[in-house]
Amino acid sequence: MSILSRRPPLTDGTALKRRPRLPDASTTAGKGLIVAIHDVSPKAGDAIDRLVEIVTTLAGPGSCSMLVVPDHWRQAPIRPGSAFAHQLRRWRADGMEMMLHGWCHRDESRHPGWGEAFRARHMTAGEGEFLGLSRAEATARLLEGRALMEDILGEPVTRFVAPAWLYGEGAKLALIDCGFTLAEDHMHVWNPVSGAVLARGPVISWASRSKARIASSLAFSRVAPVLLARQKLVRIALHPGDMTVPALVDSITRTIDHFVQRREVMRYADLD
Repeated sequence: MSILSRRPPLTDGTALKRRPRLPDASTTAGKGLIVAIHDVSPKAGDAIDRLVEIVTTLAGPGSCSMLVVPDHWRQAPIRPGSAFAHQLRRWRADGMEMMLHGWCHRDESRHPGWGEAFRARHMTAGEGEFLGLSRAEATARLLEGRALMEDILGEPVTRFVAPAWLYGEGAKLALIDCGFTLAEDHMHVWNPVSGAVLARGPVISWASRSKARIASSLAFSRVAPVLLARQKLVRIALHPGDMTVPALVDSITRTIDHFVQRREVMRYADLD
């Protein structure tokens, strides 16, 4: 487990301030924190920049994982040599961890049964790309996405998180076929090849699609510090849409700041 940085608490909910202060080592011993920015693509450039600023201000340079979507909703392809590809390289040079996050982040599959179809279309806003894919199609998207990222970054890409944290059986088998060594869903992190569970516990995330989802995510973030206090690893997931709701931005900053003071900031690579 590697400590990347530690930052002081915020003085208010509107400004991010850097002040040198180290948390008590007795509070961080054996407890980790991973902060991940999801849906990294040219489509959400400004929001991604804001999320990076929040995380690095609170937790230090290179302190988060970035989950990259090669062609978000088939509207924002990342091309080698493009401005965004160069930005990915800069973030990587700054120490950010890069992971593959689907291919297009859009569910394009037919789902058998009304229950699975409802889950795919409505509970995830049609973003569970890898829920209904066959083994062959999932493998093709994993290989294509990995090849693109490796071409841009110049290093192996071995970690994957499915859009909406949803994996069908075809996707799980494809991860093994492709040799990915880490994946996660909402409740745990595992090595697809060995089957070993690397971490357990719910992800803290926020939702901006409706007033009800905003309220429920705010409620969970308020109790998460108590509910997850004994967890060995706390995972925080941030999305570009979070930046559209001021109350979510405030909640995110306070939640990250709380855990940074009490935990070692890690990357997924530290779990391998």
